[in-house]
Amino acid sequence: MPARRFEAQRLLIARREEGLKQSDVAQAVGVSSARVSAWETGRSVPDPEKLPRLAEAVGRDLDVLFPRAGRPDLKDLRADAGYSQAATRELTKTSTAGPVAAAENAQRRLAKEYEQRLADGYGVSVEALRRAQERSFGHDVPEPGEPEPADAVQVGSTTLPTTLEGKIAYLLEQLPDPLSDVEVAARGNSRAGAHVLTADLVRGLRTGAVLNASDDVLGALAEALETTPLIFRSGDAGVQRVIAETLVLRNQVAAIAARGGEEEGLSAELLAFINQEVAKARAEGAAQREHPASG
Repeated sequence: MPARRFEAQRLLIARREEGLKQSDVAQAVGVSSARVSAWETGRSVPDPEKLPRLAEAVGRDLDVLFPRAGRPDLKDLRADAGYSQAATRELTKTSTAGPVAAAENAQRRLAKEYEQRLADGYGVSVEALRRAQERSFGHDVPEPGEPEPADAVQVGSTTLPTTLEGKIAYLLEQLPDPLSDVEVAARGNSRAGAHVLTADLVRGLRTGAVLNASDDVLGALAEALETTPLIFRSGDAGVQRVIAETLVLRNQVAAIAARGGEEEGLSAELLAFINQEVAKARAEGAAQREHPASG
């Protein structure tokens, strides 16, 4: 999710308009005057959890001084409440920040026992906390009363994510066996015939820490996740729907094949044909990417 936007000049102007010294702001935020000077000159950027106190120190609304375009995820809720990740131990009553760190990095969802404690600490409802958690896992769920994103794709009862990290999370869920970041990188490099993925890069793309990737990287990632790079590159809802429905069909075929096809009355020949058509659709998608039709 998008972090709040910090602009050094806006902070400088706000402080001067309030007739404050850098030392006044520093004392209110709990840092040195040199640190405030570094922020105002653009030599460094405040940690996200310091922005609420910084806005309060210069008499400005947080959303006005440091706006954010988009809905908050767990990191955003924590920062807006003024907590560092380490400080959440006070809220969860645990010896480490592990539960919060795992949820923020889309590794493991929060245990129910922590939800109310964190919601109270962050000043939000449990429902708002859960929505933020879904965004941390790549699902940009709307707030109550908000419409679904205009380019969201509905397949059956599933609304497909529109962000890169959301699509990666969705594709990982479609695989018959879970893959670690190391395994995704190794599989993608092997199938692409080039060393373009690392476990750190896969983790960054999966969690949203890395927002953009080259065509080679996306191609290798698609190979690892059994899909076409078009799912990452194309913003066309129709293309996304076809790809998603192909993935659903592939999983259904795999499930039927595992049962021998007998329950559904499908012959081995028909199963082979369906598998062939799924593979053809994937190849056609790759060909479209390599040789787009001229408009």
